[in-house]
Amino acid sequence: MKSTCPLTLLLIFAVLLTLAVGAKNVRAFHSGGAGECDGCHSMHNYQEGIPTGQAGPSLLKGSDSSSTCLICHQVPGDTGPAAYHISTPDGEIPFGVPPKQLSPGGDFAWLKKTFTWYADLVSPLAYSQGERHGHNIVSLDFGYQPDSAKATSPGGSYPSIYLSCISCHDPHGKYRRNMDGSTSTSGSPIRDSGSYSSSPLPDSQTAVGVYRMLGGSGYTPGGLTSGLAFTYAPPVAVAPDNYNMSEAVSPTRVAYGSGMSEWCRNCHRNMHDGTNSIEHPSPEALGTDIINYYNSYIKTGDLTGTIPTAYSSLVPFEVGTSNYALLNGILTNTPAKGPDLADGTPQVMCLSCHRPHASGWDSIMRWNSKSSQIEFNGKYSQEGQIYQPYGQGRTEAEALQAYYQMPAVKFDANQQSLCTKCHSTIPH
Repeated sequence: MKSTCPLTLLLIFAVLLTLAVGAKNVRAFHSGGAGECDGCHSMHNYQEGIPTGQAGPSLLKGSDSSSTCLICHQVPGDTGPAAYHISTPDGEIPFGVPPKQLSPGGDFAWLKKTFTWYADLVSPLAYSQGERHGHNIVSLDFGYQPDSAKATSPGGSYPSIYLSCISCHDPHGKYRRNMDGSTSTSGSPIRDSGSYSSSPLPDSQTAVGVYRMLGGSGYTPGGLTSGLAFTYAPPVAVAPDNYNMSEAVSPTRVAYGSGMSEWCRNCHRNMHDGTNSIEHPSPEALGTDIINYYNSYIKTGDLTGTIPTAYSSLVPFEVGTSNYALLNGILTNTPAKGPDLADGTPQVMCLSCHRPHASGWDSIMRWNSKSSQIEFNGKYSQEGQIYQPYGQGRTEAEALQAYYQMPAVKFDANQQSLCTKCHSTIPH
């Protein structure tokens, strides 16, 4: 038997160690709390040991907070969706080519894609402006501009010119989930992220980070007044370890437990709160009838579905629980399970219809809500045709990416709006 030389063994060990570290590097920097200081701040106005003279406020490595985040969260040259990346560089999204990232939050680069089309012979040219596709974060270094049409958050008073990554995410990760289920900004040290199915549980000695390092009660992003401080705690939710990926074969399931709509109300205080009759209430219990519709609905004309395979990432829901063990079980054992009263009180929430970052459709919708159909003759787009009432200026590649690469054959050839996932047979 031929022996392996020590040098070869060392090389093999190095490769295995690199792979092991890489498997966890999705969250190794933040680990549910603050990352290394010099990951974001340029100490003494130096970057990698070289004087820059260009440090942003608070010695940030970018010109502003979002630019600093995107130094890591936008990487040139991705061949497809990759780990924690949330934005595609400008030069990689020419006309007709979609953004690359497919995280549940969406790719911010959709903000830079404006679409035009004619719906019919008599209608004027229609527009889907890029800035209507998501939260318009401000990043001078990466070309993201404030919303030009909305001075403040819809339903609230958060100023658009200050919207950034840290408007939602606490960059220093102070908020933690404790053993008793409460959240706080002090107390037991944070041992790891609390966002994933593989995250440890808090114990009597340690806490874990809240979902996605979201700000909680009392959070005020830097530079803003205390009058805009958050009221609500971060939501209860668990994401799979691998969450930024194509859904061509199966959906990416985030187990939303409770509190998401309440958390969104920190900035959108008067939206979908049940006081306006023309708005869909959120949160709102689905009720037995809608649960049955959701679970039976597969596509237009097909109501043969069952609970174990009913889940759609285009129409997610809250399980209606704060039981993390139950949420983890949903992720690891039945990733496609629909709403079930045995798990909690299933609810519609803001993210049932919207993505939190950006999407390929207006109003950050998960599907095209500006059309009666999302498909026509088996296609998402009418690419190459004069009139495009359904694809609305998107190429087939762009529309397919906006639906997270779910093949058009998954739906009916003339698939109706996905509002029908919950409202398929409700009498009008």
